[in-house]
Amino acid sequence: MKKRIITILVPVVLIILVAAAAIGSMLYGRFSYSKERADMDSYFGITQADDTAIVMQDEIVEEMAKYADGLCYFTLSTVEKYFTDRFYVNSDELVLLFTTDTDVVKINIGEGSNLMYISDVPEELGYRAAFYDGDVLYIAADYVQKFSNLEYYLYDEPLHVQVYTQWDEYTYATLSKKTAVRYQGGRKSAVLQELAAGDHVTILEKMENWTKVKTADSIIGYVENKFLTDESVAQRVCNTGFEELVYHNVEKEGTINLTFHQVFEEVDGNYLANALSASKSVNVVSPTWFRLSDSSGSFTSLANASYVNKAHELGIEVWALVTDVDSEDLFGVSIDFVELLSSSANRRTLIDGLMAQVDAYGLDGINIDFEKVKNPAGTHFVQFLRELSIETRKRGVVLSVDNFVPSEYTAHYNRKEQGIVVDYVIIMGYDEHYVGGGVAGSNASIDFVENGIVNTKESVPAEKIINAIPFYTRVWASGPDGLTASTLTMSSQQDWIERTGVTPVWMDEYCQNYAEYQSGDTVYQCWLEDVSSIQVKLQVMQSQGIKGVASWKLGIEDPAVWDVISAYVTQ
Repeated sequence: MKKRIITILVPVVLIILVAAAAIGSMLYGRFSYSKERADMDSYFGITQADDTAIVMQDEIVEEMAKYADGLCYFTLSTVEKYFTDRFYVNSDELVLLFTTDTDVVKINIGEGSNLMYISDVPEELGYRAAFYDGDVLYIAADYVQKFSNLEYYLYDEPLHVQVYTQWDEYTYATLSKKTAVRYQGGRKSAVLQELAAGDHVTILEKMENWTKVKTADSIIGYVENKFLTDESVAQRVCNTGFEELVYHNVEKEGTINLTFHQVFEEVDGNYLANALSASKSVNVVSPTWFRLSDSSGSFTSLANASYVNKAHELGIEVWALVTDVDSEDLFGVSIDFVELLSSSANRRTLIDGLMAQVDAYGLDGINIDFEKVKNPAGTHFVQFLRELSIETRKRGVVLSVDNFVPSEYTAHYNRKEQGIVVDYVIIMGYDEHYVGGGVAGSNASIDFVENGIVNTKESVPAEKIINAIPFYTRVWASGPDGLTASTLTMSSQQDWIERTGVTPVWMDEYCQNYAEYQSGDTVYQCWLEDVSSIQVKLQVMQSQGIKGVASWKLGIEDPAVWDVISAYVTQ
């Protein structure tokens, strides 16, 4: 009997033992910690031996740096995205420029980039500052630090760089015992790094059981909450010693009242005095004296000493205008702005020529009116303004630039950079509808004007903005031959109203008087520019707090408009 019981119990016990072992194994597998090591190259996205992952603040970004010559190099696109977009690159001349308010800082890309030239005076860097790898330009982090406030720490195994551009408060904790930083929150997640008791980690995100942390050498992963003790808040300290670049612009007191004076021949001071005889409170005149005549930096000049003297006698500054608008009509040439402005020699020719005129005639400023700059020339145009601003700043004369109302088609004019380096940005607040546009409409409705100012203020300080108003409008004709338009000056509007017999009606939508009539099969429409419409525009400008008003152009206005302009300027 006893044997029989034993015979029965043995298999039962074996079954129980096997089941227990299975359950134990299952429980161990479920609750034990994985020792699998993560592939750190894959973790950082490293595919080549010199790839250097970037940890920007507390996040691994998709961009990759390069390790070369024992240094860290960022791509130009990375520099522009995270640090500064103020470098200028010319791949044909193989130069990298950075322009301060007093100097052009240059390096020659490639083997010669160990020398930095400040206004052509060389300075040894001790490292290669920039080089091309294929079509990609790499710039040494140490060189970028000269022009942007960033701090970086380079680590190996694998190569990665920690970068800070902000220094704010952060929370850190101490590990109570040895533990692993894991790829994700979970015991079975792969191990990124082993940490010892007493090590500190930065807390990035705390969850129920796990916390996202960053280690001392910028590995980002997860540890269990139960291992974190002594949480504290600290202030990250900036140790770069970087001083922000300051651009000392010319600032004029009071409200600016500038009027453009279009001339096609040399005129003297008496001519100017006569043109200004009906005006009030004008304190700047901008004569169209300089016209680009080729793509090498040459221009023609209508400058006249007695004109300047008379203006100064009247208490008016002269900001002479240089333009490309008339070049094709007057000289039969279409200015190639890439050719003109991408060449350092051509830029220098144009700048030296303009400064010679400033010096010879005692001009108070230069106004840049380049209206046919296309997107490929945008970066070169901006560099031209940077370099020109150095020369105007030396002389204490104003640099102003005319701009279209902001749109996606004119973004390459880079109003943000203009707002840094030039003294005044002038919005051409007109030509909302223009000949060739295919649609009849207002030349400068109130929404168009206000949006132009508001959108410009997103990039340019209000105290640097001048809004130009039109002393003209258009008469639109819609007939059997399609849509055409003719210019109607403010001074001739009353005669047009009387001749056509129209009765203008105020339109709140545009804040303009509107007139329409039909003759035969043709319908004529006109959104008038008069004292009433200009007054509303000035009210908007006042409410937006901008620097002043400009007007295109002297001599075609209704003299009565100067009263409302004067009231705006002197209030």
